[in-house]
Amino acid sequence: MLRLLFWIALIAAAVWLWRKFKQPASGTAAPREPSTTPMVRCAHCGVHLPRDRALSLEQQWYCSQAHLEQGPISRDR
Repeated sequence: MLRLLFWIALIAAAVWLWRKFKQPASGTAAPREPSTTPMVRCAHCGVHLPRDRALSLEQQWYCSQAHLEQGPISRDR
């Protein structure tokens, strides 16, 4: 019984060491930039879109030139 436990522990340690050295060290990898872009809401229709694709006017964002020209709509219904 003791021999069986010894071999199980030895195999588990070998697998753990193999996995540890197989994976690259996390400290050597270059930090990634966030893949998400800030989202804004259209003041006219309420659709959300990436800020770099939106049009802005007086601190309000619009999804298209047509909505920018129509302006914001009142949401006080």
